[in-house]
Amino acid sequence: MYRNDTVVPYFALVFSAALFLTAYLNDRMRVVHEAGVVPHLTVGNIGLMAFAMVLFLYGFIGLMSNWLEGSELRLGRREPEPSSLPMVAGVVLSILLVMLSGFFVRTLIFANNPELGYYNATTLQAGVFSAMMLILALLIAIYKKYFMPEEVLVEDEKGDFPW
Repeated sequence: MYRNDTVVPYFALVFSAALFLTAYLNDRMRVVHEAGVVPHLTVGNIGLMAFAMVLFLYGFIGLMSNWLEGSELRLGRREPEPSSLPMVAGVVLSILLVMLSGFFVRTLIFANNPELGYYNATTLQAGVFSAMMLILALLIAIYKKYFMPEEVLVEDEKGDFPW
């Protein structure tokens, strides 16, 4: 059978962190944001950060694939083992998702009120929304891992499908 290895995803994560730090540090090996100075990114810095983000996503997807599917596929159908921990994690994450969605609505109302004078409401909205999407992805991954049965099928190499 085919192995779902973790060497390449780990390498991609480490290399993406190194690329991001290379693009984000200045010549004195300090973070570019010093004393309130807004950095001006060059085309090379933006390109390195974009490439690091793509490598990070590739490595993260590879590690999630290994966690969800295992390192080696085995033929047959397997039912998930019953446990209360995934159920508790799902309930806690669902409650947290509802709370964050309420907070997101509050940030929308907050950004619409010009009297408060908050200058960076869009960043706050983006952070809350990204946290909501991360929790939703975790809920889907927990459901796939602990509640869905796995089934691995094998087709003949000379099958009817033109893969």
